[in-house]
Amino acid sequence: MDRIDSDAATDAVPPTLSTPWWSKLGPGLITGAADDDPSGIATYSQAGAQYGYAVGWTILVTFPLMVGIQLASARIGRITGKGLTENFSKLCPRWLVVALVSLLVVANVINLGADLSAMGDAMHLAVGGPPGAFVVVMALLSLLLQIWLPYERYVKLLKWLTLTLLAYVGVGFAAQADWVLALKSLVLPAAHWDREYATTVVAILGTTISPYLFFWQASQEAEEIRRIDADRPLAVAPEQAVAQFRRLRTDTLVGMGFSNTIAFFMIVATAAALHAHGVRDIETTAQAAQALKPVAGEFAFVLFAAGIVGTGFLALPVLAGSAAYAVATLAGVRRGLDRPAHSAKAFYAILSGAMLIGLALSLSGFNPIKALFWSAVVNAVISVPIMVAVMVAASHRRIVGELRMPPLWRVLGWLATAAMAAATLAMIVLQTSSTLGGSR
Repeated sequence: MDRIDSDAATDAVPPTLSTPWWSKLGPGLITGAADDDPSGIATYSQAGAQYGYAVGWTILVTFPLMVGIQLASARIGRITGKGLTENFSKLCPRWLVVALVSLLVVANVINLGADLSAMGDAMHLAVGGPPGAFVVVMALLSLLLQIWLPYERYVKLLKWLTLTLLAYVGVGFAAQADWVLALKSLVLPAAHWDREYATTVVAILGTTISPYLFFWQASQEAEEIRRIDADRPLAVAPEQAVAQFRRLRTDTLVGMGFSNTIAFFMIVATAAALHAHGVRDIETTAQAAQALKPVAGEFAFVLFAAGIVGTGFLALPVLAGSAAYAVATLAGVRRGLDRPAHSAKAFYAILSGAMLIGLALSLSGFNPIKALFWSAVVNAVISVPIMVAVMVAASHRRIVGELRMPPLWRVLGWLATAAMAAATLAMIVLQTSSTLGGSR
């Protein structure tokens, strides 16, 4: 991707070793927060309702794994100044890259539709009115903001939207959770395993470690290079590497830590408010929110509904944007949210198409919670080949030269890949054995 014109460039400066840590937060924080989208809310809520605190340990496991794979993606973008799709094309045959991007787009569009449905239901609960009308308004509002709001302002808006996730901390405390049991379950995995439990674990992994997050963070690191006039890809400006890698670590650790902390509070809240009171199966976002009201009160109900809308507005551009970056790269057209619409028409057309297809799916009337939960399972399955490609690229000399990932982060990234593969295989085996057993 070309650098932006000098008259559009910001006079911002790259970070130094003395830059305050909070000033280093950006793509990693937004990526981590977008991970707790309505898909995540649905998955964590269903897990907490069905198994109570017993799934809390998954959050402690996913944090370091998530850091490893997201940091690999971020480094690829910062070192090369290009997104994952363009880097994959240097290592893989085109048919394989097309297949990986196609899987990403399918999963993202399903997620878009399901997220919009969940947001519409939340607005209906909070203020009344037809959910479909809210879905249309929110989809178009998000799309217009992506197209017309200058990138610099849009990034700031996304960073402020991350604060909406704090609603679930409030819900956790309002639900009067058993914190001793919650913390105990955080470090002691459940002793029982069956097909449903394995599927839930895969869904948690799938919604926490998702392909669209890899593509988004790498693309945003490339965008940051174009946004800050003094920045260059580290492949051609290795003197910036020490400060930039420190910023990447801070940004990714804080972003993924924030994401997993909020996920833990979601599980705790639904375990206390739903599982403990006999509500074990969540079919809709409305059911999840309404079940909170008699136990945790009106305050928790409002927070839960507001959190769905806020995190949805954070996730929609990440889902649509990561798909648009990937497809536009394959098509070889100008791309980037920092570009005005008239100079990247094909990119914004792809982005708009993804959003509008998601809108059509949302209006088709499918069950949002079930779709969100199973989209997380689908994400877990398709993540494995994409994660392998990310980890190979993050250490391949043709991509990063001498700036290979340090051993610790490399190990964590490969462990994340192995964990996703093992969890997916376990789900398939258990599903198959259950089917065979039932047919006898």
